[in-house]
Amino acid sequence: VMKLNPQQAPLYGDSVITVQLTEEYKVEDDVVFYLVFTGSTVQHCTSTRKINPGSLETISPGHDCCETVKVALCASREGHPVLVVAEESFHFVQDEAYDAAQFLATCAGNQQALNFTRFLDRSRSPAADVDFLDEKVALAFRHLKLPAEWNVLGADQSLTENVPRETLMHFAVRLGLLRLTWFLLQQPGGRGALSIHNNEGATPVSLALERGYQKLHQLLTEEGAREPDSWSTLSHTVHSGDYSVKHHRGLDVYMLTAEA
Repeated sequence: VMKLNPQQAPLYGDSVITVQLTEEYKVEDDVVFYLVFTGSTVQHCTSTRKINPGSLETISPGHDCCETVKVALCASREGHPVLVVAEESFHFVQDEAYDAAQFLATCAGNQQALNFTRFLDRSRSPAADVDFLDEKVALAFRHLKLPAEWNVLGADQSLTENVPRETLMHFAVRLGLLRLTWFLLQQPGGRGALSIHNNEGATPVSLALERGYQKLHQLLTEEGAREPDSWSTLSHTVHSGDYSVKHHRGLDVYMLTAEA
């Protein structure tokens, strides 16, 4: 009765899923469709929006592990019981952006790894790719369960401010990753990283200036700098006990996640 496209999504969610319905289930105006994703320990329920009479659109939830889950398409109409119209399987996978976020999180204080990221920067990708990379890696970073003691500057806080070194903030700024920079600024050690010089004497702030990244420079230096505009279409999440509700502003889709 339904076909999901794509049939998999990265663990951190936030990608668009299209639901194609077969002939006999054209979307009638007074019917509300939603999808229920049932994993081994977590369940998600997402609202949908109608694109045309035969197809719906929703946003993939962020999931807690790589696995295949069952997806039920439910239809509800006022005064009638909720019907399960169709069932399909769906895969949550760990993609390259997730790998990258995990790698960066673990090498926050690792100079060898951070110098390697500088080497990568010399073989830079075109600007369009940078924006895509920024969005995916920042989403994945937000989804990681970082340990309580995690710090942008790495675990060894005994290093005084004056030791020249590379930081994750240098990495994010050098590549012009606005969203990742914003995310790191909110984490422990994020603000402190702004005044750290690397071996060439550059701070993240001076790098932003030198590379002509005006928006990024504003983000780092203005008192009341707000979350980058480019994120206004992304999600806002509210947590309460074992539940969380997420609103994806771009598609106006809501998502409820509960521990099963």
